[in-house]
Amino acid sequence: QVQLVESGGGLVQPGGSLRLSCAASGSIFRINGMGWYRQTPGRQRELVATITDDGSPMYANSVKGRFTISGDNAKITMYLQMNNLKPDDTAVYYCYYSNYWSRGTQVTVSS
Repeated sequence: QVQLVESGGGLVQPGGSLRLSCAASGSIFRINGMGWYRQTPGRQRELVATITDDGSPMYANSVKGRFTISGDNAKITMYLQMNNLKPDDTAVYYCYYSNYWSRGTQVTVSS
């Protein structure tokens, strides 16, 4: 059974940075999609960043220039570097590999 474990969430002031990590326990035969989503109460889950099949990163317009996604497929580990955080970035962040999902980690941006 594959599990995705996140770390790195927490409370940060506006303008600050956080780095989320996502590591898979177990092996995934074929990675078909990977990335990060976020969700706030009352809103749909939003795709934040993903790595396409050709290895190119794609970002939501709201985080372009501030967030960076990276990953190590050999280790099945993925990161989301978040800089210049804003209160609107407050959400539960989820990572996914193929159809495997993490439980989510809370990111709160507040002074």
